[in-house]
Amino acid sequence: MAQVEATTERVIAADAEAVFDALADYSGTRPKLLSEHFSEYEVREGGDGEGTLVHWKLQATSKRVRDCLLEVSEPTDGELVEKDRNSSMVTTWRVTPAGEGRSRVVVTSVWNGAGGIGGFFERTFAPKGLGRIYDTLLANLAAHTEK
Repeated sequence: MAQVEATTERVIAADAEAVFDALADYSGTRPKLLSEHFSEYEVREGGDGEGTLVHWKLQATSKRVRDCLLEVSEPTDGELVEKDRNSSMVTTWRVTPAGEGRSRVVVTSVWNGAGGIGGFFERTFAPKGLGRIYDTLLANLAAHTEK
């Protein structure tokens, strides 16, 4: 079983603190940023960063739907970590300043992939597919925070 990793990043023309606050707002802003790949979104505990428990279904392909129940932590300033209770997937969001009034957002998901030929296809195609989903989310984040 090999580890699979998908990473996407974007520079946003907004202050890092404002961008982080928008990402960490699971009860207000975050659902507005999600693409059609997400369904059944529900905040079950908390709703703002550390201590949040959030559920959604992620449809990465027409056949692949992942039921996610995520525990959110903030291990360091500018970092959100979402650990899926239903799988090995861990998604880390890092927001750092990138010059005057700008910020860089890097999102990385890591999980234990399947073995064999299925694992080969997962390692080959899943990072690209998840990258496209995160590109959309980051574009929505930029549109929301660059106002």
